[in-house]
Amino acid sequence: MIVVKIELWPCGFESRKREIGRMLIDNQGGTAKRGNYRVRVLRKGSEDKVLREGEVTNYPRQSYNVWRLVCRALKSTFHEEQ
Repeated sequence: MIVVKIELWPCGFESRKREIGRMLIDNQGGTAKRGNYRVRVLRKGSEDKVLREGEVTNYPRQSYNVWRLVCRALKSTFHEEQ
């Protein structure tokens, strides 16, 4: 599982950080070269309450870095932003 956490650090102070977003990306199988992922965006402050769900299918695991997977995961959960 990949956990994407977004933190706000007021005025750059880590000691005052607070989490403002979280996304979970779960491997759902595929092949060594192509993967399928379940995507869940969680409610603010929650570790289990799902706000939005999506999926990334047939992702070329070995061709791109993790940020492309995160980008596709966001697009799969926020269709209105496409």
